[in-house]
Amino acid sequence: MTPHSPNGIVGRGVTAGASLFRDWFDRLTAAGHANHPTAYVFVMGSLAELLRVFDFELSFPEINSLQTAVRRVAHEYLNEAEDYGYSPDICGYVKADVAVQLRKGAHPMGTLPPPSLAVATNACNTYVKWAEIWERLYHIPVFTLDVPGTRRAGGQTWPGNPDFSADCAYVAAQLQELIALCEHVTDKHFDIDRLREVLGHANAMTAAWRRVIALNRHEPAVFGALTDGTVYLGVANGLRGTPEGRRYFDDLVEEMEHKAAHGLGTIDAEKHRLVFVGVPCYPIFRRFNEMFSEWGGVFVNSTYLWFASGGADLGFEYDLSRPLESLAEGVLISVRHAMDSMFHQDRAIAEILEPFHVDGVVYHPIKSCRTVSTGLADSRRALMARTDIPSLFIESDMMDKRVVSEAQLKNRIDAFFEGLDSRNARRV
Repeated sequence: MTPHSPNGIVGRGVTAGASLFRDWFDRLTAAGHANHPTAYVFVMGSLAELLRVFDFELSFPEINSLQTAVRRVAHEYLNEAEDYGYSPDICGYVKADVAVQLRKGAHPMGTLPPPSLAVATNACNTYVKWAEIWERLYHIPVFTLDVPGTRRAGGQTWPGNPDFSADCAYVAAQLQELIALCEHVTDKHFDIDRLREVLGHANAMTAAWRRVIALNRHEPAVFGALTDGTVYLGVANGLRGTPEGRRYFDDLVEEMEHKAAHGLGTIDAEKHRLVFVGVPCYPIFRRFNEMFSEWGGVFVNSTYLWFASGGADLGFEYDLSRPLESLAEGVLISVRHAMDSMFHQDRAIAEILEPFHVDGVVYHPIKSCRTVSTGLADSRRALMARTDIPSLFIESDMMDKRVVSEAQLKNRIDAFFEGLDSRNARRV
């Protein structure tokens, strides 16, 4: 079987992504044994490009936590954190991570090293308090990047605008502070040429990520935004700015273009093209997606692909001739876009309905994350006022299986598709 034969290329992205994930966790385990500097970072504003200049291993606690749910052991970690004193009402990601720390890094994918540094942003209101937990546990420095957000829906500013220039200068000054902190923690000097190299790899990855998302405009959709997309997201975050990540996304574009050219979809019979709003239901991840695919439903896009990639879906490319200034611009634009994808998503969704040939929108607020879930009902009403696209509103959780009712979800989902089928029949 050759790599470019139909049987060799289709499905390669998921398989290779899973392999890279295992390698990544192996490196984290090795970093702990070798006392190699490790930075705890978040997907929205990870600053991976800058941290890689100082050879930090990067640990993403959000990704670590969701892996416990996908592997159906999240309840063990949640119970341990709650027994330790954390409320059932707070973020499930936080509680799972706390239990990992209490277990000295023990995780289903390996042994996670303790942090040498933590980097947080204001993109999620939980990030700052979460980082304070590590600060108390490990007495490490915590750097919080304050990224100016959009002042009002549709009010983004761009290069050339005085407000954008002021915001960018504010971010750039903070990056200089982070550089000084990294030099202190690692005892390494900042290398501007190494930053250019990392930014070059990041440019290729974000351009490819944007292309992959755009290819899902094809009918049938070439990948499932909820399932396959989560694998792609993991690589986009964990290997951002690396040669391995760049090669992976080059291959992924080749796979998706092959599928588009040959009319290969993600399920056998695509009937309904959907957009997903929110965070997936990881405790029953596979079954959750099956409840849609059994009706011929395919998620062709998702707000999760936007904010959980840290805004990388925009495809912003750094100017390598002015790397630090361009990094500040990219962080401002991408993280702001990630926040907008949570707070003003009705506008963004309305813009993709026609090009992605969307038949329905699924809203999925969850107990664990108020940042993503607050306002989704209002967002749904706003979308209904602008378009006649049918929508579904279902609730569960991203981590806690105790509040996930598969039977109730299936009843709501079945009724939604019955309505879609009836609507299509009337049109015919």
